[in-house]
Amino acid sequence: MDKLKQLKKNLCQMQKVAIGFSGGVDSSFLLKVASDTLGKNVLAITAISATYPQKESKDAQHFAQSLGISHRTIELDINDMKKFKKNPVNRCYYCKKELYKQIKKIAQQEHIPFVLDSSNLDDLNDYRPGRKALEELKIHTPLVDVKLTKQEIRDLSKTMHLPTWNKPALACLASRFPYNTKITKERLRMIEDAEDILWDLGVHQVRVRYHNDTARIEVEPKDFELIHTHSKEIIQQFKRLGFHYITLDLEGFRSGRLNEGIIHEKTVTGL
Repeated sequence: MDKLKQLKKNLCQMQKVAIGFSGGVDSSFLLKVASDTLGKNVLAITAISATYPQKESKDAQHFAQSLGISHRTIELDINDMKKFKKNPVNRCYYCKKELYKQIKKIAQQEHIPFVLDSSNLDDLNDYRPGRKALEELKIHTPLVDVKLTKQEIRDLSKTMHLPTWNKPALACLASRFPYNTKITKERLRMIEDAEDILWDLGVHQVRVRYHNDTARIEVEPKDFELIHTHSKEIIQQFKRLGFHYITLDLEGFRSGRLNEGIIHEKTVTGL
């Protein structure tokens, strides 16, 4: 594919890079291509935070090790990000800014000239306030530069036999909270534990949205029957976590659900 050839060419010109690595589909693909292109001149950096599921951090570490890539972790404490905890509509800006400030600092210490983020072309169609932080810090987005879409990245990952090619779309746990609902470590843990319960049942894709004492479950329609079959078990375990009411969203899972109103408003007003 011409886009892959161009990506490799662009990486070659950079010579040495640090990559913000979450372990998801996009960052795993970028890390693999960078590894194949630049060898040991690649550093993967993963954030450890209450906003990221613990199993994702472990998966990221294992993947980096499988490539023989240098891998570091950094701690992001949400208690140090007071504006982020208030959960404004530009919440992601504050998190992304803090994350890449730390990554950029490490890159400078290691004399690495380029810091990369794994955003893809489709991300430009969603409300992504974190992009402003990337622009301010001059973080490069090589997948966007060559116009690679999410599906193209999955297809290429499959061809390259990457275990992440069909990995479900994941997002920061903070995305489970309606804007302006305060985010705390305790609430994040509730959401992570609730989603783990559903993952263990075998659902393919899941979000548990936090609405104070109510948990709103989003899964793909094909998994509705699975949820109903285990409803008593789910209710019992969710109530142990602290939820009083447990609901199933009949529209099903949809990525970026909480951004729909914002995107519509921007389209109508021309903002």
